[in-house]
Amino acid sequence: MTRHRYEFELPHSLIEDFHRDGAICVRQLFKAQEVALLRQGIERNLANPSERAKVASRPDDPGWFFEDFCNWREFDEYRRFIFESRVGSVASQLMGGGTARLYHDHLLVKEPNTRQRTPWHQDQPYYNVEGRQNCSMWMPVDPVARASTLEFVAGSHLGPWLMPRTFLDNQARWFPEGSLADLPDIEADRSRLNILGWELEPGDAVFFHMLTLHGSGGGGGNRRRRAFSLRFLGDDMVHAPRPWNTSPEFPGLADELAAGAPMEHRLFPVLWPRV
Repeated sequence: MTRHRYEFELPHSLIEDFHRDGAICVRQLFKAQEVALLRQGIERNLANPSERAKVASRPDDPGWFFEDFCNWREFDEYRRFIFESRVGSVASQLMGGGTARLYHDHLLVKEPNTRQRTPWHQDQPYYNVEGRQNCSMWMPVDPVARASTLEFVAGSHLGPWLMPRTFLDNQARWFPEGSLADLPDIEADRSRLNILGWELEPGDAVFFHMLTLHGSGGGGGNRRRRAFSLRFLGDDMVHAPRPWNTSPEFPGLADELAAGAPMEHRLFPVLWPRV
């Protein structure tokens, strides 16, 4: 590997931390103009949600938790950020230095006074992919206090897959009930675990493995928390069609990609190396 091929070289210590803990924080990775570009895209997305959008907070919540998925082809701001920023280069380094392929984008907005937590969960069990070389990025375009930030259980990505459940009513709509172990009660005794989390400013980003247990608090007082997330696939990731609806769904993909096939498809463009 040529050491100078990357636009932004991560310190080796951060890469080691990622593989040991399953989550890292990269300070001021993105420029002010890139954050401003995402803010514009997020506001356009909020005004024009896709059919995949959902409200993840209860009707009696004084705030509002909104999510939307897979919109990079619809909003030029998202597309420019994904393809022109250094994010693909960073993902490649964390996944072993090979290909970094976009899996999907994910918008998460918690308006002021939102009570709804993001429950502890792993991401990969909700998906239609298998493999170890993957990572996700989560970056806010607003300042995020420690109490409202995304938190991670260090080292949990090295353990087993755990049962994915719906956030509001705790239902097993993916893997059959009992087929995977349930999540431990993390909040019952946080002191027994190494829980990572960082106060964040616009331009900062966290990266984590798709199997790292993570969750977050509510909106935190009168602060707005707009965050944009990207998921990346490395060289060993393959298609794993499911007999249920994944989150997000990729309708018709099972007709075009066989089980176990590399994720070489127009829906999942290569971000690194740049072509």
